[in-house]
Formats: sequence, C-alpha cells, structure tokens
Amino acid sequence: MAGIYEIRRYGKAALLITAAAMVALFLYISNGLVHDLSMQERDRMEIWADATKQIINIGASDEPGAVDLDFLLGIIERNTTIPVLLTDDDGNILQYRNLDLPEPVADNMAAEMSETNRKFLQDKLAELSSTPNVIHIVIAPQTMQHLYYEDSTLLKRLSYYPYVQLLVMLAFIAVVYFAVLSTKKAEQNKVWVGLSKETAHQLGTPISSLMAWMELLPEMGVDRDTVSELNKDVNRLGMIASRFSKIGSRPKMEICDLNETVGNAATYMSSRISPRITLGISLSGGRMDVSACAPLFEWVMENLIKNAVDAIGDNGSISVETHSEECLAVVEVSDSGKGIARKNFKTVFNPGFTTKSRGWGLGLTLAKRIVEQYHGGRIFVKDSTLGSGTTFRIELPLV
Repeated sequence: MAGIYEIRRYGKAALLITAAAMVALFLYISNGLVHDLSMQERDRMEIWADATKQIINIGASDEPGAVDLDFLLGIIERNTTIPVLLTDDDGNILQYRNLDLPEPVADNMAAEMSETNRKFLQDKLAELSSTPNVIHIVIAPQTMQHLYYEDSTLLKRLSYYPYVQLLVMLAFIAVVYFAVLSTKKAEQNKVWVGLSKETAHQLGTPISSLMAWMELLPEMGVDRDTVSELNKDVNRLGMIASRFSKIGSRPKMEICDLNETVGNAATYMSSRISPRITLGISLSGGRMDVSACAPLFEWVMENLIKNAVDAIGDNGSISVETHSEECLAVVEVSDSGKGIARKNFKTVFNPGFTTKSRGWGLGLTLAKRIVEQYHGGRIFVKDSTLGSGTTFRIELPLV
C-alpha cells in the first residue's frame, strides 16, 4: 500500500508541474499580446508627435499651403483613447488630451486653468516622466518638445486580464478540489462507520457464546486460574467490540485523568509484548484532566505501542511519557525502531499505508480519527530518524 501513496505523491507533483507550465504559457502568450498592442500605441503616438511637429512648422513656414493642415489636425483629433501631455524643454505643459481633470475646462490648452487642474497635470507629468512612454520632438536645432503618453484604458485592462483570469481559474480549481475532497471524506466516513458497525455486530454473537461457556467451565472441572485468564481475554474481546461500535457514532465524553488512562493502556501492553523489548512508563505528577472517552483513547495508545513493537523487531525499547504544556496535555510514545522517512510523516496516517508484509494499515488512521475528530486534539510524528527511532506526539486540551 505504501507504493500507492508514492504514486499518488508523484502524480500530484506531475499535475502541479503541468498546471504551472500551462499557466506560464498562458501568461507568456497574454503578455505577448499586450506587448504588441503597446508597440502599436507607441507607433500611433509617434505619428501624433510627427503631426504636431509639422503643424508647428506650418506656423513658422512662409508657405502654409504646402501641407494639408486639416489632415494633420485630423490625426491629432482622432486620438480619443490615449492620454497625452505635451511639454517644452523647461517642463511647461503646452497641451494635454484624454485626461479627466478634477474641474471642467473649455479646451485642451494648459495656459488658462485652475490651480487644482494645474496641480493634477503636474502630478501626472511627474508620474509619466518615470516611464519610458515619452517621445522627443525636435522642432529646431535648439528647440524640442516632449510628448508623454499613458497606456490606454484598453491596454491597461488587457494587461490585468491574464492575472484576473488566473485568479478565477485558481479559485475554480480550489472549489472543485475541496468539493471532491469533501465528497471523498464523506465516502470514507461511510466506509468507516459501516466497517466498524459490521465488525462489532459480527463479534457480538461469538462473544456472547463464549461468555456462556465461561459460566460452564468451572462446573466442568477446569482450573480456576485458567478460567480467570480466559475470562480476561473474553472481556477484552467485549471491549474491542464496544470500541468498534463507538466509531460509528459520537462517543460519550467524560472528564478523566489522562495519566490514569495512559497508564492502564501501557500496563496492559507491557505484559503482552516480547520480554526483549523494554517498555518504560513516565507519567507526570498530579492529575491531567481532559474530556475523553477512556476506552477509545486506550485503543489509541495500544495502536501506538503495537506499531512501536513492529518497528523495533526483536529487541529494543519503548517509552511512554506524559506532561502538560500551558493548556495542553501531552503524550509522547518513542521507540528505538527503524524510523520513518520525513516524506512519510503525514502519509503514515492515511488508510492502507503500511510498510509491513501483513496488516491493513488502519491502526494509525483510527488513532488520528479518534484523537482529532472525537477528542479535538492533534496526533503527529514529532521526530524520526531512519535507523534510530520515532516519536509520536498527542496533544489534548486540558479542562
């Protein structure tokens, strides 16, 4: 099952790379279109500047009829989209077009205007002076005028459009992703509930039968110590069935001492693991009251200890520690086993993920569900080094 999650991880990476490449291509093409339109606008401004130069030269010429003045004025008047400012060498504004002034004026000349409009044009000139959108018009060897222009509204919109479209695409993908994820989680929950209820139901009948047989064993001459041990195992089976029945519904939460719950689970497991594996228990002094379902939380601890035993193999050590940090009750289970690769710190909690030749890979998934969904806490891999061991950490809110 671990291979499935490796394939899924690489598949997500490939999907992200493909999406990034498509977005980059889309932005490249869009920016190319914007650049082409920008160059067309500059060509128009150069024609506008040339027409302005010829009109000025007509005024200084002795033969004004040599050039079609109406044609040149038509070029000037046809610019209704690109904001422009015409200045002399000293920075005095001579003319402007397509600028929305704060106060209305009669014409496009800057000679007579209010102080408010004058300040607005000066600010606009300072803004345009810092851009490459300027064309220098040589009127005479010692005389120049300067045409500053701003991108048209259409060009501005086109330059923003790719990014707006990108945000819309990302929002759409995010909505679809979370919708699919929510649907998947809902389906998984149904599977968990169905599996848990069916397991509890299937265990119920043989457990009831075993309990009845336990009543007859003393009468059949079976040793009382043997009956006592068998009775413990039958009761244990009953507790397991009860745990499965709680998975499908909201368990009853009660205020309990987490030290006691952890201690009970660790003590139970200490007599059921190999004597070559040392299980150390270090509980914090005093009570650590939390809102919990003790049978389910003991199940979490048993799963963590079992996983630690599997990771260790023949011999090693396991430590179970509890302590409090501010408003949290903390449980840490450490082992000296083979460790977990950092890339699998989150994957180990996925259903079916296991590196063992046997097992369903559901223990840590159940532990995460019990801790986070039922107890409002957190469970995660605090630290792990390949070949040295792993530490799992559980955090629950204190009450």
